[in-house]
Amino acid sequence: MTAEPLGAAATEVRRSRFYAHLYRVEGPEDFAGVLAGHREAYRKAAHHCAAFRCGAIEEFKNDGEVGRPGRILLEVLRRHALESHALVVSRVFGGILLGPGNVGRAFRDAGEAAIREAGTTR
Repeated sequence: MTAEPLGAAATEVRRSRFYAHLYRVEGPEDFAGVLAGHREAYRKAAHHCAAFRCGAIEEFKNDGEVGRPGRILLEVLRRHALESHALVVSRVFGGILLGPGNVGRAFRDAGEAAIREAGTTR
């Protein structure tokens, strides 16, 4: 990957694995690099949902996943007042459909776990 994560966590929900990482970023270019590195590191993942905040710039990506996990990850960053950070969660599908509500909770819980691991909770 292009940058070392500040925190990382892996969770499992109904046989799907969620790999979450929190990074420090300085702008959209850093975010793109982090996301590309994450896609490379987790090639088996079906979806790489992400969000970042840097000053007035905020962005999220759902990467074709059901529901709105990218927006949920952005809300997690906001709730912890994390600026200049990116949160990326990759899902390796376990064969069981979760539905939009459970997918959102799974991505949120994985993102929260990575933030706790980084020790940057508010």
